[in-house]
Amino acid sequence: MPGALTRGVLFVHSSPRALLPHVEWAASGVLGVSATLDWIEQPVAPGAYRTELSWQAEQGTGARLASALRGWAHLRYEVTEEPSQGVDGGRWSHTPELGIFHAVTDVHGNVLVPENRVRAALEASVDSAADVRAELELALGTAWDDELEPFRYAGDGAPVRWLHRVG
Repeated sequence: MPGALTRGVLFVHSSPRALLPHVEWAASGVLGVSATLDWIEQPVAPGAYRTELSWQAEQGTGARLASALRGWAHLRYEVTEEPSQGVDGGRWSHTPELGIFHAVTDVHGNVLVPENRVRAALEASVDSAADVRAELELALGTAWDDELEPFRYAGDGAPVRWLHRVG
């Protein structure tokens, strides 16, 4: 029996032209359908391109998309997967400088920091409140959000392609 369906979005915030077909091939391979994406220039990074792809597929597809794109050093992207029956949502963010970050998300897209991660931050930060803050910012992915935010706003009004795979 196939897994439950969920939805998500692949945001490629910036990619060099040479990687565009590779991103499409990777997304097609994970989604099992042809993904010909509508690329537009990324004004924040001259010479780079951006796209968005909304998808509907089995639970875990977000992780598979993020893994398929991981390792391409010049790629900035985010993958989101909505929570679905019995499974929390997720967000994967990647930047060339920071690598990949994963967080569990709630139905509103908020990052959820597990209790044990908070306890570890408190235990590792015995010297100052600044240490606690730094550990919690790491748990929230603040550095990834800070780096990706200009690229997110540059995408306002960009075309979105919907792909659905059932079964």
